Amino acid sequence: MKTVTIYTDGACSGNPGPGGWGAILQYGKFRKELSGGEEHTTNNRMELTGVITALKALKEPCVVELWSDSKYVIDALEKGWAKSWKAKGWVKADKKPALNPDLWEELLALCDYHKVNLHWVKGHADNEFNNRCDELAVAESRKFQKKEA
Repeated sequence: MKTVTIYTDGACSGNPGPGGWGAILQYGKFRKELSGGEEHTTNNRMELTGVITALKALKEPCVVELWSDSKYVIDALEKGWAKSWKAKGWVKADKKPALNPDLWEELLALCDYHKVNLHWVKGHADNEFNNRCDELAVAESRKFQKKEA
């Protein structure tokens, strides 16, 4: 299987509010940037959407080195929380509903298709790829802010 490195980030102005996401996919010398946004969303939905869209862009099963500054995404996958929420009908351990089950359902399926290795990176620090994803996400969220003005 090919090994692809993916960096993702999400941004939201207000929570909820206009949001965006950015992703960078790297395979050997090849690099692709993806981004998008929504007019009314949350930061966590944008974080998830960035990861999902990047994984969906892969044309075959891959080993994925996924880098994100989102503890929500990394912890829920790495610690098995998302699988547990799904098994319990999208209810968390505290008996409250799990948020974003539509996106988690899609992401869990993609994680079954690909071999995803998770890496947390400190946001807004010295990682050039995370910083670029943040730039992409913020630029997308600003497209929707202009519509509101």
